Amino acid sequence: MAFKAEYIWIDGTKPTALLRSKTRVLQEGEELPEWSFDGSSTAQAEGSNSDCLLRPVFACQDPIRGGHNKLVLCEVFNADGTVHVSNKRARLRELAEKHADQEAWFGIEQEYTMFQNGRPLGWPEGGYPAPQGPFYCGAGADHVYGRALVEEHLDACMDAGLAIYGINAEVMPGQWEFQIGTAGPLEVSDHLTVARWLLFRMGEDYDVSVTLHPKPVRGDWNGAGAHTNFSTKAMRSDGGLDVIFACMPKLEARAALHIANYGHAIEQRLTGLHETCSYKDFRWGHSDRGASIRIPVATHAAGKGYFEDRRPNSNIDPYVVCALLMEACCE
Repeated sequence: MAFKAEYIWIDGTKPTALLRSKTRVLQEGEELPEWSFDGSSTAQAEGSNSDCLLRPVFACQDPIRGGHNKLVLCEVFNADGTVHVSNKRARLRELAEKHADQEAWFGIEQEYTMFQNGRPLGWPEGGYPAPQGPFYCGAGADHVYGRALVEEHLDACMDAGLAIYGINAEVMPGQWEFQIGTAGPLEVSDHLTVARWLLFRMGEDYDVSVTLHPKPVRGDWNGAGAHTNFSTKAMRSDGGLDVIFACMPKLEARAALHIANYGHAIEQRLTGLHETCSYKDFRWGHSDRGASIRIPVATHAAGKGYFEDRRPNSNIDPYVVCALLMEACCE
């Protein structure tokens, strides 16, 4: 029996990579093969030497097509089999193996904004909605926009077997969030990437475009982030709070490196307003949503648990962010 395999990969577009996909028809029981593509059309090769390779690394059921069809996430390689420069997953694979004994866990809170007809979904034509306040986790047609797509996306992620944790309407109207995790570094990044692709693809059916831009509307509106929760086995064990405290100077020492790799236009979002710490500063605190790093009240009370890095933008490469946190805290 034949089935459709949707090969998904991250391209080389700068400053923020895009997701690409194409469909291959395979026979039931057939191993997922490598597949070439035109890298000159995805900012990953020159036209004179355009072939790149897709190597499957994660597959799940396709909740859109149903049946035996699959979604297939791939890493990108050069034609000679070497790792492509745009392939950030390869580095994370190395770190995950190197620090497997530390059992690093992640949870990523993916915020995004829906647009239709050139403006955020639900915003009046040529104007602005009411000020922020009633929209976060709101209810009612005058407060929440796009719920049908959001609920359908949640169901699709569950049907695909992704580690989706929950959803909620965000502070700015037309803005939502879904959470992926808790999971290991590769799993959380793979599942987030597929969940993003599903959201973009399902938006087509609603004539809704989804942006991961961190500040889709300038002014007195919250930006969009990808707050990243992190822990190791030592942090989750008795005395773990001291392990977390010991990571803070390490994170501070690498703050500039992290800011430079936490998503394009981060300075537009990390202004020190709208529940952010300025990108120029580094600060950590208990239950402080205006800090760079927040230690949740439950972690502080239990003396162990995880911390939340509130700096990553909504448009992060999750493989890069997971790698940076592991390099800072596991080595």
